[in-house]
Order: sequence, then C-alpha cells, then structure tokens
Amino acid sequence: MRRFLSLCLCLFLLSACGRVSIQEQQAYVFGTRVEVMVVGDDPELARQAIASVLREFDRLHRTYHAWQESELTALNSAIFAGRPQQVSDELAKLILESQELSKNGQYLFDPGIGRLIKAWGFHAEEFKAQLPPPTDLQQLIAAHPSIQELSLTGNSVSSRNQEVALDFGGYLKGVALDRAASILRQQGIHNALINIGGNVMALGSKEGLPWRVGIQHPRQSGPLATVELADGEAIGTSGDYQRYFELDGKRYPHLLDPRTGYPTSHTQAVTVLIPAGKRAGTLSDASSKPIYIAGPKAWRTLAQQQQLTWVLRIDQNGKVQVTEAFAKRLKFVGNGDPIEIIP
Repeated sequence: MRRFLSLCLCLFLLSACGRVSIQEQQAYVFGTRVEVMVVGDDPELARQAIASVLREFDRLHRTYHAWQESELTALNSAIFAGRPQQVSDELAKLILESQELSKNGQYLFDPGIGRLIKAWGFHAEEFKAQLPPPTDLQQLIAAHPSIQELSLTGNSVSSRNQEVALDFGGYLKGVALDRAASILRQQGIHNALINIGGNVMALGSKEGLPWRVGIQHPRQSGPLATVELADGEAIGTSGDYQRYFELDGKRYPHLLDPRTGYPTSHTQAVTVLIPAGKRAGTLSDASSKPIYIAGPKAWRTLAQQQQLTWVLRIDQNGKVQVTEAFAKRLKFVGNGDPIEIIP
C-alpha cells in the first residue's frame, strides 16, 4: 500500500552467475505490501527462510492489530475501563521500548494516541473524506493521552489516563524488520533485502555489490534519489502520500501531531537511514515520525538530539533539505527539485 521506497535491484547482475539464484516472495501485511528477496546458492533454504519471515510478519500483524480483535485491543479495552491488564512478555517489552523511543522523540511519536487516530478515521482500510467533530478533538487533546501514562508492574499494565489507546502502526514495521533479519541470519541467510512498505533493511550484498534502493518522490511516480545500503543498514520514510484523504482541496495525512490533534501539513516526507545495529529496523520506522512532525525549524535539532546523521526532509512546497552526510551518499534523479544541504 505504501510506496515510500521503490527497489532498484538490477536483477540482471544477480543472475549473471549460474550458481546464484534469487528467491523473492511478496505478501500484504501491516496494511501494506511486503517483499523479501534472498540471494544465494540454495533455493530451497531461501524459500524456507522467507516463509518463516512471512509467518512472523503475519503473527505480529494479528497480535498487535489496532482495531481488529487482538492482544492490543484487549489491552486498550482494559485501559478504557480503568482496570489493569496482564499482557505477554513480548507486549510488555514493546511498551517499554516504545516509551523509550517516544521520550527520545519528544513524544511527537507517541503510540498512545490511538483514539485520536481513530477519530480521524484512520482505523480502517479505506478513509472517509470527513473531519472529526472539533469538540471530540478538543476533548482528546485536553486529556493528553500518551504512552508515558502506562505503568508496568511485572506484566500487569495500568494507566493513569483512560483515554490512552495503543496503536503501534508507526513502530511495528520497524520491529518486524529486525525480526526478519534475525530469522534470516539464524537460518543461514546472509544476503537479502527486506521491504515492508518502504521500510527497508539490507543484509550482506548482491554478489559483492551493495543493495541500492530508491527513495520515493512524494509527488511523482518515480524515485527522488537512490542510495546504496551496507550490510545491516535500514532506511525508512514517513510521507503524506499514501494514508490520507482529501477534502475541499486539502490533504489530510495519517501523521498526526499529538500537540494539536491535527495532521501535519508542513512536510511531505522524511527519510532516515540508520546504521547497522541491533535495532536498526525499529529505529528506521520510529525515528522518521518525530522528525516529520517537528516542523521546518525544529527538525534538524531533533535529528541531532537523536543522533541521526542521514536525514532527508521535503517540505510542503517540495523543497528538499538533506543533511550533508546523507547528500554525499545519495544519487539524485534529475527532477529539478530545489535542494538545500544542511550541515
């Protein structure tokens, strides 16, 4: 569903050697298209590993679905009823991790605003072009729902605020990337590319050549630029061009500012590249959101505070702002977009 990153795979290079094969499978999970591509000399091993990855994606999707019956909706119901809820070890760890990430992003990324997301109609496969009642938004904002209101005692979760509802939509795809990388490595796969709706992680290389992916242009059909990914690096984009609706000529994307309760309008897209590490995939998903929402003056400071070296931002007018380090790695496609290099 999302087209944040288009893959530029140069498949003929991979098939040039007869002993190397490419195995690729696609699925629709997390409300988007996912792709797993493995390069190696054992096709059956590759197929089995990809199948394991896709099963894990499906499990995560079903377990933590934000509006269909799941462990997450059971917790949200308990929070709204004002009672504690016992959760799995996995969910407890996800809550603690997302609390940490939210704090690092000044709570501009906050999985606790699920009721706000629902009020805008984004808890659905298709969106209605209508605004929520202003009084509903005012009440929600006044209640200040945030994941920081959750407390864990062992695996028992409680909340000081009954308006908190968890939605891991801006975080779970990154978690899934890290899980996929772990599964593939455990099964002996060292060269692969994993794409979850534009959040991409590279493992190894394609016959010694780095994987190259394209960063989607938010207003054109092709890529804005391409970048080579080293082993273990991950890249993620948040944009206003997939999950959105239009009303009276104005675009309303799903990326909501928790401070105002309204969709962010000053940014078209933000892309971050995360170096190899234990949580590279997770960070590629969660880190782009606060940068996207922060705004034209605050985004660079916030990126520095999060130690994000490779960041690209496109403002509401299509102007490209890119950190100097990232600009050195990007190959821009000739679109004529104005580009500002940020030290």
